[in-house]
Amino acid sequence: MNAARFIVRGRVQGVFFRASTREVAVKLKLTGHARNMIDGSVEVVAYGDSVALDQLEAWLHDGPPSADVQELYREEIGAHDAPDAFVTK
Repeated sequence: MNAARFIVRGRVQGVFFRASTREVAVKLKLTGHARNMIDGSVEVVAYGDSVALDQLEAWLHDGPPSADVQELYREEIGAHDAPDAFVTK
């Protein structure tokens, strides 16, 4: 199992970004979370297959139709203590 942490910047809060991310992650069989950050970005932490993580990253570059992603950062993280589901916080 692999894991990655993404920081998404731009117009990503108030546009159903977290809920849409959860839908995509569930379809890709990933677990983890998406949460709004105080600086206006969204943090996504996902656990699962490396191909699925790459597919999630590709989707995060655009996000849902109402979002305007300006920047996407990816960091590989340890996959220990992976959660059982993908949630929004």
